[in-house]
Amino acid sequence: MIKRRAFLKGTSMAGVLALSIPEIVQAAMPKASGIKLQKGDVILFQGDSITDAGRKKDDLNFNTPNSLGGGYAVQAAAEMLLKHPDKGLKIYNKGISGNKVYQLAERWDKDCLELKPQVLSILIGVNDYWHKHNGKHDGTIETYKKDFRALLNRTKESLPNVKLIIGEPFAVKGIKAVDESWYPAFDEYRKAAKEIAEEFQAVFIPYQKVFDEAQKTAPGVYWTYDGVHPSLAGAKLMAEAWLKAL
Repeated sequence: MIKRRAFLKGTSMAGVLALSIPEIVQAAMPKASGIKLQKGDVILFQGDSITDAGRKKDDLNFNTPNSLGGGYAVQAAAEMLLKHPDKGLKIYNKGISGNKVYQLAERWDKDCLELKPQVLSILIGVNDYWHKHNGKHDGTIETYKKDFRALLNRTKESLPNVKLIIGEPFAVKGIKAVDESWYPAFDEYRKAAKEIAEEFQAVFIPYQKVFDEAQKTAPGVYWTYDGVHPSLAGAKLMAEAWLKAL
């Protein structure tokens, strides 16, 4: 009986947490963007390790678990494919762990422009700050802004009709890698991403606010194991926010 009560209590709590995710996203993103998926759309996720999420780099296919990794991209992709079996969507993930904006630019022709996406999602910036913070990168906030704008200008020149989604770099303070020394400098990268999204008429996903809201339901370590990389629940949270952008 004790085991049964413990099981019921555990499943009840899981249900509360699961049900709260749409409410968390709604609180952070009260309005949807209005992007509509069309038949035959190519959707591309780009970024660093948060997007990469252990994907198999030698799997060049679309819509496969190996090619999409184990993070928010595969969860968002699964939902889109489930809801739109008639659209023939092709969903790619080309995130690479450790990338900063200039490293996206170095592989942009092959990993973006040649795929000709109709919807392009970019989450980049935490390494531009983190690697500067730990002495592995000499870029500045001005470098980040200049490189990001150059990348998007290049993208719009080749793909003038692409629908852009830009994710906000985020961090959860007090968990392993992220401490007070990140601030206020890291906030400048978040601010820059939002300004650039507005400048290029991109949908902006306020991931920092999403994670801040999520911590009202469960502690930060529930959503991210090191302050930067999401847990399984955190990846689901990110996917829900991304889908709200549609």
